[in-house]
Amino acid sequence: MAPTHQHGADHDDHAADEDLSPTDYWEQRYSDSERMWSGKVNATMASIVGHFPPGRAIDLGCGEGGDVLWLAEQGWQAHGLDISTVAIERARREAAARGLEGATFAATDLGTWQPEPETVELVTASFFQSSVELDRIAILRRAAAAIRRGGHLVVVSHAVPPPWAGGHHPDLISARDDAAQLDLPSDAWIVEAADERTRETVGPDGEPAELVDAALVLRRR
Repeated sequence: MAPTHQHGADHDDHAADEDLSPTDYWEQRYSDSERMWSGKVNATMASIVGHFPPGRAIDLGCGEGGDVLWLAEQGWQAHGLDISTVAIERARREAAARGLEGATFAATDLGTWQPEPETVELVTASFFQSSVELDRIAILRRAAAAIRRGGHLVVVSHAVPPPWAGGHHPDLISARDDAAQLDLPSDAWIVEAADERTRETVGPDGEPAELVDAALVLRRR
């Protein structure tokens, strides 16, 4: 099976080239621009995680590291994973420039990634959706195994396509459907939130917009 893409974002409106592997596709995407994402933390994720006491965290599909850098600034030991070596190098440079020793990164194919069990307090996945191959549910289930008792899995997804996305956007899913597909055992996991949240943002051409995120928050008992 081909490697999978491990990042998504507000401005991801490119159609996938079916002749490229997911790895090559995302390396090309990142190489085509000096910066692909805003570099800022996802506001929905920050509003959820901001109430948690810092610990160890893993961010799935970290891209250029915006969420990981924010987590490190809040006192977390945060580790970002993404398939693109170009994105990971950018994230590392930014962490070094800010002096954030708590932010670390690794280029990783999450399709074959096996985390150590019960080693972190938090796993985040912001816009872990893709127009190229992504075994998303299987990856999230494996990631859940890395979370200690009392820790959280936080998944933020596009509930509605961004207005500039056109016809090129990954399949959308509600937070409730996400929880149902994950199907983590109820005797081990509590669904703390599965809802939609709006936030203000700025589009690729500077236009203001309101986006709708699906927010799923699970806590290990």
